Amino acid sequence: MKRNACLFLSLCAGQFAFAQERPNIVLFLVDDMGLMDTSLPFLTDGDGNARRYPLNDWYRTPNMERMARQGIRFSTFYAQSVSSPSRASIMTGQNAARHRTTNWINSEDNNRTPFGPPEWNWQGISSQTPTLPKMLRKAGYRTIQVGKAHFGPIGSEGENPGNLGFDVSIAGSSIGQPGSYYGEAGYGNISGNKARAVPGLEKYHGTATFLSDALTFEANEQIDKAVGAGKPFFLYMGHYAVHAPFEVDKRFIGNYTDPGKSPAARAFAALIEGMDKSLGDMMDHLEEIGEAENTLVIFLGDNGSDAPLGDEKGYTSSAPLRGKKGSEYEGGVRVPFIACWAKPDGRNRFQKELPIPAGSIQTQMGTVMDIYPTLLALAGVKAPEGYVLDGTDLSVQLEGKKNGSRQEKFLMHFPHEHRGSYFTTYRDGDWKLIYYYNPLMPDRPVCELYNLKKDPFEVHNLATADVERLAEMVDAMAAELEAEQALYPVDKEGNPLKPIRLHLK
Repeated sequence: MKRNACLFLSLCAGQFAFAQERPNIVLFLVDDMGLMDTSLPFLTDGDGNARRYPLNDWYRTPNMERMARQGIRFSTFYAQSVSSPSRASIMTGQNAARHRTTNWINSEDNNRTPFGPPEWNWQGISSQTPTLPKMLRKAGYRTIQVGKAHFGPIGSEGENPGNLGFDVSIAGSSIGQPGSYYGEAGYGNISGNKARAVPGLEKYHGTATFLSDALTFEANEQIDKAVGAGKPFFLYMGHYAVHAPFEVDKRFIGNYTDPGKSPAARAFAALIEGMDKSLGDMMDHLEEIGEAENTLVIFLGDNGSDAPLGDEKGYTSSAPLRGKKGSEYEGGVRVPFIACWAKPDGRNRFQKELPIPAGSIQTQMGTVMDIYPTLLALAGVKAPEGYVLDGTDLSVQLEGKKNGSRQEKFLMHFPHEHRGSYFTTYRDGDWKLIYYYNPLMPDRPVCELYNLKKDPFEVHNLATADVERLAEMVDAMAAELEAEQALYPVDKEGNPLKPIRLHLK
């Protein structure tokens, strides 16, 4: 019966592909997956060739490797340092400083933290925002959200992805982590963290279906429905993996036996491999129904790694990069990014319009803000008139070329408390500034300055050695914050702390 159903879908898909005007899109987003949480190397040497590091030999992600063989990976792709800001940037094409969801969203209470800006956008994405799925739906796409949403708190418009342009929403709500990964626990509805129970997957409750698999089954079913209806689809596949809790995926834990790694680190690695299996299962399904040639797959993480390896700001979880999720260093904001056609075919009209060179590495910067304009361009959709976008269309870069018109700049504004607290980072070319507002001593902000070309792992702070460069970077950062209408941390009296240069005197 299953074989006959697949044959029927393949025939339907063949008829659909003949008349299809727009490509399908799968956006495969992994929670808390940093650049080094994979067997696929993203870091490069001076010639732009992939370079392996020990963590690449610890993890097993064969389907990420498969994607990279079929398409292009970015060695330098930036997200925000925590989840909700990145997700809002993907949905809006705007930087966190502009959309003002600058911290992760707590479901129940405003988590601005003690000196955070009082007016920060805790409510998340509004139903009035011209989100990516809204724009694609207007162009005829069936828009599907499966898995983690985390676009707004309980009671907000963003709590329900259906308010933001998705025709279908499965297992998404205000929560930022699952109550459990186990079907036996009902994903938190039966046991586990019931306050973070995953909704809408009741048919798997009490079964041995791991959460990553349940979401995959649901996503593939929705793909089939879209194809059967003769519509192109946009699938926002938001895995809860690999966010804590680091529960053991028994299918893969036997691959991780290093006695030097903690049980949590081994469980994290198994979560990674289970997520990678989902990626492969979805790509296989697209081939089975005859839609792989028409489907662009984009894979990325939403912030730096949260791997339970070592300290927060050192060289452990993301080694050789410094820091991890929530930090100001490269390990906190660099994420994996891969794009490919699910089945390369140079004769396909969509692939002719966006030819992605197989097995290539793009060393020019990309950011989460770029996804919105890139996918609109792919679908032939114009951005809303008068709407400000901070992202750049990646089409040229996806073809393996350098985009000479894009600015080599990235601003990451985090006016809250976390592993790194009350800071803004600003990258301009080879240079990176970290500016700490220091609310308890606001007249004494602290800066760090790195040359990432010479010092990619942020070892040598040049703030006192190159004061002139530091001054230029602070001025440029301050100007960009103003241009994006950023909100700032506050002092004990509630006064906003804008960047100052008193420390340079």
